[in-house]
Amino acid sequence: MLVRMNAADAMLCGTVSQPLKHLRYIDEVIGQHPGANVYAAMNILMLPGHTLFICDTHVNLDPTAEQVAAMTLLAAKEVRRFGLHPRVALLSHSNFGSHRDASALKMARARELLEQLAPELEVDGEMHGDAALSESMRTQAFPASRLKGTANLLIMPNLDAANISYNLLKMTGGEGITIGSILLGANKSVHILTTTATVRRIVT
Repeated sequence: MLVRMNAADAMLCGTVSQPLKHLRYIDEVIGQHPGANVYAAMNILMLPGHTLFICDTHVNLDPTAEQVAAMTLLAAKEVRRFGLHPRVALLSHSNFGSHRDASALKMARARELLEQLAPELEVDGEMHGDAALSESMRTQAFPASRLKGTANLLIMPNLDAANISYNLLKMTGGEGITIGSILLGANKSVHILTTTATVRRIVT
């Protein structure tokens, strides 16, 4: 309520209880940003060779193609706030049409929606994780890819994939150092951490 009444600039919560319990109160008191129709959580990993933004790590269990597209636009805007050019990979077990199951088709459909909603955005998929980080592997599989260089914004097909990837990379490549999670879609600066958040992560 302090944030809503502009008596506080931002809020951090989540070190106690579950993220979705906090999100319920954020939705009731703060609400969504005008034009937003989805919430999503994004984490930043500062790895030796990459700075990666991973979405959605905590909110949407199995988002639709429309929700994937919406959260991608929110995440890309946040990446720009960090002074970086978003290069977006829509990740999947499928690589540019190698599979035609529901999950793969969902991510391919999200790409089509993004091409309509934000034609200027550098985004492609659905693709493998290694193709997202290696331009040579990506062009070998799909020479006409709109994505150039190394992707820095990784959009996952579901919460399982995002959360598992984020935690594995955090422990094996990032020395446990992360920023976030950053809550996307809220009308104010309110962010939900996790019960495993360290003092260092809270300060960061």
